[in-house]
Amino acid sequence: MSEGFAKVASLNDLAAGSMRKIQLGGEDVLVANIAGKTYAIADTCTHRGCSLSEGTIEGTEVICPCHAAHFDLTTGKVTAPPAKKDVSSFVVRLQGSDVLVKKR
Repeated sequence: MSEGFAKVASLNDLAAGSMRKIQLGGEDVLVANIAGKTYAIADTCTHRGCSLSEGTIEGTEVICPCHAAHFDLTTGKVTAPPAKKDVSSFVVRLQGSDVLVKKR
């Protein structure tokens, strides 16, 4: 396994257009498969702390289920309020069908 990376999922369990919450070093992380590419961002909305993985995906954005803030799944950047602060993004690698996310 690559230095600093942890296996968090299998592509077989992460269909295109889906997302799930995983734990990585005690932090909730959202892992999403968007059009065959896999991304990982912090799962906690910076507006009121809701779980982004319980929201919906629209294109390359996740919409928070609580107050409809939008975050770019590829970068973690806020794309629509009420959230004002971006969420962290993580480096993702694929090793065969294993999804690896770099720990901080």
